[in-house]
Amino acid sequence: QVQLVESGGGLVQAGDSLRLSCAASGRTFSSRAMGWFRQAPGKEREFVAGISWTGGSVGYADSVKDRFSISRDNGKSTLYLQMNSLKPEDTAVYYCAATAVTNSGRYYSESDEYNYWGQGTLVTVSS
Repeated sequence: QVQLVESGGGLVQAGDSLRLSCAASGRTFSSRAMGWFRQAPGKEREFVAGISWTGGSVGYADSVKDRFSISRDNGKSTLYLQMNSLKPEDTAVYYCAATAVTNSGRYYSESDEYNYWGQGTLVTVSS
Protein backbone atom coordinates (compact mmCIF):
# COMPACT_ATOMS: atom_id res chain seq x y z
CA GLN A 1 0.00 0.00 0.00
CA VAL A 2 1.05 3.56 -0.72
CA GLN A 3 -0.39 6.61 0.97
CA LEU A 4 0.11 10.00 -0.63
CA VAL A 5 -0.26 13.47 0.89
CA GLU A 6 0.04 16.60 -1.24
CA SER A 7 0.99 20.03 0.01
CA GLY A 8 2.06 23.41 -1.30
CA GLY A 9 -1.10 24.64 -2.96
CA GLY A 10 -2.43 28.13 -2.48
CA LEU A 11 -3.53 31.39 -4.05
CA VAL A 12 -1.04 33.09 -6.35
CA GLN A 13 -1.09 35.69 -9.09
CA ALA A 14 -0.56 35.04 -12.76
CA GLY A 15 3.15 34.78 -13.53
CA ASP A 16 4.06 33.52 -10.06
CA SER A 17 5.67 30.21 -9.19
CA LEU A 18 4.62 27.47 -6.80
CA ARG A 19 6.08 24.12 -5.81
CA LEU A 20 3.87 21.22 -4.88
CA SER A 21 5.10 18.30 -2.82
CA CYS A 22 3.71 14.82 -2.40
CA ALA A 23 4.91 12.83 0.59
CA ALA A 24 4.56 9.08 0.24
CA SER A 25 4.48 6.36 2.84
CA GLY A 26 5.31 2.78 2.08
CA ARG A 27 8.60 1.10 1.32
CA THR A 28 7.96 0.74 -2.41
CA PHE A 29 7.70 4.42 -3.33
CA SER A 30 11.10 4.43 -4.94
CA SER A 31 10.18 1.64 -7.34
CA ARG A 32 6.91 3.15 -8.62
CA ALA A 33 6.26 5.56 -11.45
CA MET A 34 4.54 8.70 -10.21
CA GLY A 35 2.40 11.39 -11.73
CA TRP A 36 0.59 14.65 -11.21
CA PHE A 37 -2.97 15.20 -12.39
CA ARG A 38 -5.33 18.11 -11.98
CA GLN A 39 -9.04 18.74 -12.06
CA ALA A 40 -10.51 22.16 -12.70
CA PRO A 41 -14.08 23.02 -11.69
CA GLY A 42 -16.53 21.47 -14.10
CA LYS A 43 -13.84 19.60 -15.99
CA GLU A 44 -12.49 16.09 -16.01
CA ARG A 45 -9.24 15.17 -14.34
CA GLU A 46 -6.29 15.54 -16.69
CA PHE A 47 -2.68 14.44 -16.81
CA VAL A 48 -0.10 17.08 -15.96
CA ALA A 49 3.25 15.30 -15.63
CA GLY A 50 4.70 11.85 -15.06
CA ILE A 51 8.04 10.43 -13.97
CA SER A 52 9.55 6.96 -14.01
CA TRP A 53 10.78 5.32 -10.83
CA THR A 54 14.37 6.34 -11.49
CA GLY A 55 13.47 9.83 -12.66
CA GLY A 56 15.11 9.13 -15.98
CA SER A 57 11.93 9.39 -18.00
CA VAL A 58 9.54 12.32 -17.67
CA GLY A 59 6.61 13.60 -19.67
CA TYR A 60 4.29 16.58 -19.64
CA ALA A 61 0.97 17.70 -20.97
CA ASP A 62 1.38 20.18 -23.81
CA SER A 63 -0.38 22.85 -21.75
CA VAL A 64 2.35 22.84 -19.08
CA LYS A 65 5.44 21.89 -21.06
CA ASP A 66 8.29 24.38 -20.57
CA ARG A 67 6.57 25.82 -17.48
CA PHE A 68 6.26 22.87 -15.09
CA SER A 69 8.94 20.45 -13.92
CA ILE A 70 8.39 17.13 -12.18
CA SER A 71 11.04 15.57 -9.98
CA ARG A 72 11.38 13.07 -7.17
CA ASP A 73 13.61 12.37 -4.21
CA ASN A 74 13.45 8.65 -3.53
CA GLY A 75 15.50 9.02 -0.38
CA LYS A 76 12.79 11.28 1.03
CA SER A 77 9.89 9.43 -0.60
CA THR A 78 8.72 12.74 -2.03
CA LEU A 79 7.46 13.83 -5.41
CA TYR A 80 7.60 17.46 -6.54
CA LEU A 81 5.98 19.66 -9.15
CA GLN A 82 7.65 23.00 -9.78
CA MET A 83 5.19 25.31 -11.48
CA ASN A 84 6.44 28.52 -13.09
CA SER A 85 4.72 31.25 -15.09
CA LEU A 86 1.37 30.21 -13.70
CA LYS A 87 -1.77 31.14 -15.61
CA PRO A 88 -5.39 31.45 -14.47
CA GLU A 89 -6.18 28.31 -16.50
CA ASP A 90 -3.83 26.36 -14.22
CA THR A 91 -6.37 26.78 -11.42
CA ALA A 92 -7.36 23.30 -10.27
CA VAL A 93 -7.06 20.70 -7.56
CA TYR A 94 -3.76 18.94 -8.10
CA TYR A 95 -3.37 15.25 -7.27
CA CYS A 96 -0.32 13.08 -7.07
CA ALA A 97 -0.62 9.43 -7.97
CA ALA A 98 1.44 6.26 -7.89
CA THR A 99 1.28 3.23 -10.15
CA ALA A 100 0.81 -0.34 -9.02
CA VAL A 101 3.50 -1.36 -11.50
CA THR A 102 6.99 -1.31 -10.06
CA ASN A 103 10.43 -1.04 -11.64
CA SER A 104 9.10 0.15 -14.98
CA GLY A 105 11.42 2.42 -16.89
CA ARG A 106 8.80 4.78 -18.21
CA TYR A 107 6.24 7.29 -17.03
CA TYR A 108 2.49 6.89 -17.42
CA SER A 109 -0.05 9.46 -18.60
CA GLU A 110 -3.41 7.68 -18.23
CA SER A 111 -5.25 7.97 -14.95
CA ASP A 112 -6.34 4.32 -15.03
CA GLU A 113 -2.69 3.29 -14.93
CA TYR A 114 -2.44 4.71 -11.42
CA ASN A 115 -3.73 2.86 -8.38
CA TYR A 116 -2.91 5.20 -5.51
CA TRP A 117 -4.07 8.80 -5.20
CA GLY A 118 -3.62 11.63 -2.76
CA GLN A 119 -6.44 13.83 -1.50
CA GLY A 120 -5.40 16.79 -3.65
CA THR A 121 -4.21 20.33 -3.05
CA LEU A 122 -5.91 23.41 -4.46
CA VAL A 123 -4.01 25.84 -6.65
CA THR A 124 -5.75 29.10 -7.51
CA VAL A 125 -4.17 31.53 -9.95
CA SER A 126 -5.67 34.99 -10.10
CA SER A 127 -5.37 37.23 -13.16
